[in-house]
Order: sequence, then structure tokens, then C-alpha cells
Amino acid sequence: MTLRCDLHIHTSYSRDGESRVEDIIRRAEEIGLDAIAITDHDTVTGARYALGQKTKVLIIPGIEVSTKEGHLLVLGVTDPIPAGLPVRKTIAIAEKMGGVTILPHPFHMWRHGVGLKLKDALELVDAVEAFNSRYIVGTANRKAARLARRLGKPCIGGSDAHHWRYVGYGSTLIDAEPTVESVLEAIRSGKTIASCRMTPLRTYTRQSLRSTWRRLQRRIPNLRR
Repeated sequence: MTLRCDLHIHTSYSRDGESRVEDIIRRAEEIGLDAIAITDHDTVTGARYALGQKTKVLIIPGIEVSTKEGHLLVLGVTDPIPAGLPVRKTIAIAEKMGGVTILPHPFHMWRHGVGLKLKDALELVDAVEAFNSRYIVGTANRKAARLARRLGKPCIGGSDAHHWRYVGYGSTLIDAEPTVESVLEAIRSGKTIASCRMTPLRTYTRQSLRSTWRRLQRRIPNLRR
């Protein structure tokens, strides 16, 4: 069967997420998604919490790891993966855990794209996020899609939603049964079709500025006074 999935979503458990798990799930139900992946930054707490919710939407646990070279999505894991390690080592850890590795926004200059620092990055992972809804122009998405096709890598689409309103803006059609194991295997096998629509520029800009301010606050404690 064909499942419509959003494979890149952040909740309030993420350091820059704005919406509760319950609101994310409710939105997914309202727009008819079959599955969502909870991929908070460097934590699986939100994913674990989501797994305990009563919903018809399939919850795929995951994490977006901040590697030394940039961000890496890992789907199908419920244990944390250390941040700050080289991406190659992080991928090896994820594989041992049985996770599916995906390069999110690999060529986005201000989004910690691994592909900008590691030329062979796309060859190392199971799949590539060829469509990410949080972009200003589509150049980076098109480059990711083009290189993924050249390498024969499966392409996925994700909203990268940091607010419930934008869940589903990026989606992936997956030929799989409604189980986590089936979805992960289908991604590995390339049984995916990715699509995307742009998150409103005003929202993207506001969220980016807020995220930058939070990072500055963590680095310079006096800013909090």
C-alpha cells in the first residue's frame, strides 16, 4: 500500500521546536498523513513520548543529530546518538542501531548541510532529503535531488516543521505496510516519491532569527540578563 508520510518534524522537545507532540499528531491526523517521523535535534525524548500517544498515525521515532560536519537524520531509533562526532562515525553508530540514515538539506548553506563540507556525503547514507520545505530558493533542493538520482539514492521529502501548522508541507509517498519496520525497509529499497511546498518565507525568517538568538544566549550568558 502507499503511505503518505512526513519524515522530518520537530516538536517542543527540540531546542527550536514550537509545538507540543499532541498538536503535531493532531495536525497529521487532520491532513490525512499516514505516518510522521519525530526527529528532534539531538534528543529522542519527543519521539519516545509520541510513541505513547493514541493515534491512527504511524509514529516513526528518530533524531536529527548535529555531527561535526552538519545535520544527519536517523529514523527508527529510540536511543540518543551523541552529537559532535564526525558524520562517518555517526552513520556507523546509527547503522549498528538499525537506523535509516538520511542527509537532510545537504546543500543548504545556513542549515548545516553536510554535503557542503563532505563531497562524498551522499554516498554514505541510505537516502537523501531531496525536498525540504524550509528554503528561500529551491537551488539547494534541486541540487540534492539531482545528485541523489545520479547516485541512485532514494529521495525523501520532509517539512522540517518546527510548528504544527507546517506538518505535511514536505511529504514522501512510500510503498510499504503501516509498520515502522516496513517503512524503513521501503526507504532503503527506494520505494519512495518525494514532494514539497515552501514554508512561508515570513515564518521561516522568524524561526531562523529566533533560533539564532537562542544560540547567542547559550554562548553569551550575559545576554540573558
